[in-house]
Amino acid sequence: MIELVVFDLAGTTVHDGDAVASSFRGALAAAGAEAAPASVAQVMGLPKPEAIRRLLAEAGGADDERQVAAIHDDFVRRMCHYYTTSPDVREVPGAAAAFAALRRAGVKVAVNTGFNRAVTGVLLGRLGWRAPEVIDADVTSDEVPHGRPRPDMIRALMARCGVRDARNVAKVGDTRADLEEGHSAGCGLNVGVLTGSFTREQLAACPHTHIVETVAEVPGLMLG
Repeated sequence: MIELVVFDLAGTTVHDGDAVASSFRGALAAAGAEAAPASVAQVMGLPKPEAIRRLLAEAGGADDERQVAAIHDDFVRRMCHYYTTSPDVREVPGAAAAFAALRRAGVKVAVNTGFNRAVTGVLLGRLGWRAPEVIDADVTSDEVPHGRPRPDMIRALMARCGVRDARNVAKVGDTRADLEEGHSAGCGLNVGVLTGSFTREQLAACPHTHIVETVAEVPGLMLG
């Protein structure tokens, strides 16, 4: 029986256009590095400093943690501004209804993300997705020792929600990193959604139990 569902944010439960990718490219360009859209798509879902590190390496940049930190600071500034001001920021249709349906059935709902707490706080505030009113818990990649694809965020949420067995957890996300995270945590359900940057074929090549069009379908997987 599923006791906890862990949802990703951007691309999975949140529609924000191309904001994450464009903010990556903008922050890198400001530092003199170029990143192809396809390369940016492949690092979606990872902790953002790690994503920047990989994009810099692909662009032939030096392994310079100060530069990574500076680019990440710029990325955070861009995302916080976007999530505060853009009219395009909204839930993926059916996301909040899915949260509510699961919680009515006694299933805990949590969110995790490759963003840090600063960006996540702005986004959750914009949507009104606060615990315990709408969700039960949230965690960000800078609040655990290792972000995706390691299982640390899921394990932290399990501890907060009182769930002992990862087989009773479902992970839901739109990227390879999400599905690898769910697999590494041993989640009973590992669900890819097609509202983000990865295609069905790309997600099908990742460890998964289900691939669905949208989070609106998630309650049906476990509630019938």
